Amino acid sequence: MIDFIRANMAPLMFGGLVLFMVTGYPAAFALAAVGLFFGLGAIELGLIAPNFLGNLTYQLFGVLSNELLLAIPFFTFMGVILEKSGLAEDLLEGFGQLFGGVRGGLSYAVILVGAVLGAITGTVAASVIAMGLISLPIMARYGYNVRHATGVIAASGTITQLIPPSLVLIVLAAQLQVSPGEMYIGATGASIVQVLLFAGWVLLLSIIRPQDVPALPPEARTLHGWALAKKVARGIIPSLALIFIVLGTIFLGLATPTEAGAMGVAGSMLLAWMNGKMSWKLVWSGMQSTMRLTAMVVFILLGSRVFSLVFQGVGGGHWIEAMLANLPGGVIGFLVVVNLFVFVLAFFLDFFEIAFIVIPLVAPVAEALGINLVWFGVMICANMQTSFMHPPFGFALFYLRSIAPRETVKTRDIYLGAIPWLVLQLILVAILIVWPGLVTAFLNDGPAVDLDTIHITLPQQGEGTTPPPKFDMSAPPSFN
Repeated sequence: MIDFIRANMAPLMFGGLVLFMVTGYPAAFALAAVGLFFGLGAIELGLIAPNFLGNLTYQLFGVLSNELLLAIPFFTFMGVILEKSGLAEDLLEGFGQLFGGVRGGLSYAVILVGAVLGAITGTVAASVIAMGLISLPIMARYGYNVRHATGVIAASGTITQLIPPSLVLIVLAAQLQVSPGEMYIGATGASIVQVLLFAGWVLLLSIIRPQDVPALPPEARTLHGWALAKKVARGIIPSLALIFIVLGTIFLGLATPTEAGAMGVAGSMLLAWMNGKMSWKLVWSGMQSTMRLTAMVVFILLGSRVFSLVFQGVGGGHWIEAMLANLPGGVIGFLVVVNLFVFVLAFFLDFFEIAFIVIPLVAPVAEALGINLVWFGVMICANMQTSFMHPPFGFALFYLRSIAPRETVKTRDIYLGAIPWLVLQLILVAILIVWPGLVTAFLNDGPAVDLDTIHITLPQQGEGTTPPPKFDMSAPPSFN
C-alpha cells in the first residue's frame, strides 16, 4: 500500500483536491490544506526533503510583490464607478435609438454596449447588472422574447472576459509568464469575432423568428437627425476617451496594465463627477467590492502556490506531461482535451480558480509541444467565458437573477436563454483551435535572427586594443 501511494502521489493529490472542493469548502483554503497535507506526507515517504517546503516563503512573497496584480483592484474599482456613472444609460439609449428601426435592434445595442463596457471596465458584474437594469425592462415592454432578452444581456456582459483589459487576461498572463500587453493584443481579433458571432445569431433569429426580436414602433423612436447624433456622441466620446486611457496607452507602450488601470480609475471618477453621480457613498461601495474581490483573488493565488509547489515536488508535472503529451492527434488532440476539461470544470469552479489551479499544470505541456502561449491563453480565456454562462452555476446568470423581476422572468427562462450563447462561445473556441492566426497575426515577433550566422570575435592583445594603464603603487597618490 505504501509503495502504491508513493508511486501515485501526484494523481492522489489531484483527486484529493477535487474531492475537497466538491464539498463546497472555499477554494483558497482547500488548495492550501491539500498542499500542506500531501507535502507532509511526501516528506514522511521520502519523496521530498523537509527543507523543500522552505521554498514556500519565496513563492508567497512572489505573489504579494507582483505589481501586475495591482491591476485587479484598479479595474474592479473602475467598473463599480462606471456602473453608477450614467455611461451605460447613455450608450444603451443612443444605440437603442440608432438601431431601433430594425428587427433585433435592441439586441444589437446590448451587444455593442457590452463590448464597449468590456473595453473600459474589464469586469462582468458591472456590465451585466448595468445592462440588465436598463435594457431588460425596455426589451420586455416592446415584446422581445424573455429568454432571448436575458440571454443576450448575460452573454454581452461576459464579452468582458475576452475584451481587453479583462481581468482574466491579466491573471492568465501572470500564470503563463507572458506579457499582459501581448495577451491584450492577441485577444483583439478573438473578441471581434465573438461580437460578430453574437450579432450574427441575432440576425439569424430576426429572419427565422422575427416575433422574438421586433423592431421598435415609430412612436418609440423619438430621436432623429442631429438629436440622435448628439445622444450617441454623448455616450461614445467619453467611452472612446476611457478606452484610449486604458487600452491605447498599453498598446502604444506608454503604460503598463497597472498604470493604465490607475488612470482608468481617475477617468471613471471624473466621468461620474461630470454626470453628477459622484458621491462618498459611491466611492465606499466601490471600495467594498474591490476589497472583497481582491482579497479572494490573493488568497486563491496563495493557496494555489502552496498546492502547485508540492504537486511539482512529488512529480505532478511529469505525470501531467506523460498523460497529455502523448494524446492521439498531437497538438490538436491536446488542445481539444484541455478545452473539454476546462469546459467541464467551469460548471463547478469560477474563472479565477480554473486559472490558478489548471493553467500551471497544463502550461508546461503546451510549451513543450511548441504551442504559442499567448494563443493558448486567449483560447482558454474564450473557454472560461462559459463559466459565467453555465446553467445553473454561471455567475452572469446569478447577477441577472438578482436584478430581474421574478414575476415576469422565471429562473428557467434565464437558464434556457443562456444555452444558444453558450454554444456561440464554444464555436469561438473551435475557431481559435483551427485558426491560430486570429491571435498570433496581431503579435509582433520581432526581427528573425539566424543564430548560426552570428560570429563573435574577441580581439587579441595589441590588435586594436589599448593596454590597461600601469600604476606605480609605491609612489604617493597625486590628485592634480
